[in-house]
Amino acid sequence: MFIKFLLSFLIFAVILGGVFWLMDYLGTGEMSLEVVLMFFGIMALYVFVSFFWFVVKPIRSVLSQMQLVMNGKKFKKVYTRRVDEVGVLANFFNQMTQSFTDVADDIQDRNRILDELAVAAELQKEIFPDEVPQLDQLKIVAKNRPATELGGDSYDFIEAKDKLYMYVGDVTGHGVTAGLIMAMVNAMIDSFAATYGNARDVIVQTNNHIKKYVKPSMYMTLVMLCWDKATNKMTYVGAGHEHILIYRKAKGEIDDLVSGGTALGMTEDASATAVEKEILLASGDLVILYTDGITEAKNEGGELYGLERLKNTILDYGQAYTAAGVSHHIATDLSSFVGDESQIDDMTLIVVEKT
Repeated sequence: MFIKFLLSFLIFAVILGGVFWLMDYLGTGEMSLEVVLMFFGIMALYVFVSFFWFVVKPIRSVLSQMQLVMNGKKFKKVYTRRVDEVGVLANFFNQMTQSFTDVADDIQDRNRILDELAVAAELQKEIFPDEVPQLDQLKIVAKNRPATELGGDSYDFIEAKDKLYMYVGDVTGHGVTAGLIMAMVNAMIDSFAATYGNARDVIVQTNNHIKKYVKPSMYMTLVMLCWDKATNKMTYVGAGHEHILIYRKAKGEIDDLVSGGTALGMTEDASATAVEKEILLASGDLVILYTDGITEAKNEGGELYGLERLKNTILDYGQAYTAAGVSHHIATDLSSFVGDESQIDDMTLIVVEKT
């Protein structure tokens, strides 16, 4: 910028000087004092006008927009084709204000998303049962703790046609997508339980319908218990979920049942793999359902809580405590094991006691 200004000044000075010299020479043959003073006067005026036009005016234009930004007022982008210092200053201003605009937009979007997640989280809480069913033959305790605002774990208790359906499920991943799939599965199971008379048909129909709405990489593992109030019998149907643990109080032992079946949404038709089997229960026996957020919880050393530690905790407290006590001690032992490590997955635990 200043080099251009200096060059233009020198060129103008040479041309103007030549003109004055020629005019004076043709008149008197020598340069008079009046001509010299006029020359320097015109040059001073040129310097002032040029400096204002090429330097002061464009810089003031940029600075005025900067002042608007600092005062929190509406500003405009500075348009210029100059590649000198003024052009660099204008380009810096445009990039800086664009970054401010992008950050402001990101903050607005983030706040909007957080507000929507908060609403969705509240709606999801409404899906979970407010309380567990009260039966003379069963005592039930349920716990759920999501890892994020929206969890992928699900559980529910549905009473229909003299039967009580109890299930835990786990959608792949967690967050918004997992929460939506969980809500759809919950609604479908609730609807099909009122229509069909057994747990197997409920699982098969839920799978066949949820498959239409999920991507191949999205699925939900689930295991369902069904308590028949008329016959006092317990059955279960697995859909690719975790093991079912049964604490036999009379023997002080644990039966470890593989839930079996295929995860919901993995196949078009689950009728070939969905099998309903009976669980024989004596008074005092416990049935434990859980999601892998418990067994895969890690401590600060990266060690998994694991299925064996879960079993040992049940063995330690199953003989002396009811369903509520066993559930409490599992949660306490898990918390002690994990320590200050952050929760990486949703956790759900249901303990059912045969009275």
